[in-house]
Parts: sequence; structure tokens; C-alpha cells
Amino acid sequence: MKLTGYYPVLGTDKIAESRDFYTKWMGFEIVFEADWYVSLRRQQGERSDEIALLDYTHPTVPAAYRKPVQGLLLNFEVDDVDAEWERMVVQGGMKAELEIRSEDFGQRHFIVADPSGVLLDMIMEIAPSEAYADQFSPEYAAELAEKTGK
Repeated sequence: MKLTGYYPVLGTDKIAESRDFYTKWMGFEIVFEADWYVSLRRQQGERSDEIALLDYTHPTVPAAYRKPVQGLLLNFEVDDVDAEWERMVVQGGMKAELEIRSEDFGQRHFIVADPSGVLLDMIMEIAPSEAYADQFSPEYAAELAEKTGK
């Protein structure tokens, strides 16, 4: 299989609020918009990230699955999580669902929620503690060491 794209589609009854959230806070742009579906894209050089919003009651969703998104956590890896904390929580007034903190497993992060209750984990990789260092594959450990300088 040749994969030509992959992105999450969030079933919600808060299409407009979620669209505004992802365009304002996460820098996505609208690619397609209907009252029941919004496709969003964020382009950075060669990299393209996408997310879509779907009215969960729409007939394209199988009847047994017409429920709003629940229990979803999206990871957004950023280059400066402290700057994002300042922008989104301190200056922007967003409610932190998890305060900013550094984790022994190699992340500095905080969590906020979108209007539908989807959690966004804003992450910056940091060097893991010795207790976790051996749990990374050798290839990824080398990448991580280069990234974090450790």
C-alpha cells in the first residue's frame, strides 16, 4: 500500500468553534468548508499537517458510530513548549488541563482542550532520565541525543 495521506477527522457538534480554535491557536488554514465538514491544513515548507472536523450526525458516518469524539489526545510536538505555554495559557487565557512540566520519559509538555473536549498535548522532547534512556530504540536514542544535545 502506498499511503498518500493520513489525518484525524474529529466528530463534533461544535464545527464552527473547533474551526476557529484550530485556525487561531494552531495555525491551520481552511481548505474546504461546509456546514457539516471542515478540512484544515497547516503548511510549513515541505511539511503538511491536516485535521478535519465532521458533524458526527452526518449520514456518511455509519449509524452505530454517530457519537461525538471522546477520549482523544492529539500530540503536537513544538520547538519551544515554554513559548507555547506563554502564548496559549499565560497570555491567551486558555485553561490548562495539565500544567507545564518535565517528565522523566523525555518530554516537557502541557495539555489544553479544544471546544469539543479533544486534548492537545503540547510537547517538546527533552533528554530522558537514565531510568528511561534504555527504553528507546538505538536509532531513536541517537536522534534524540542529537536533538537535545545529550
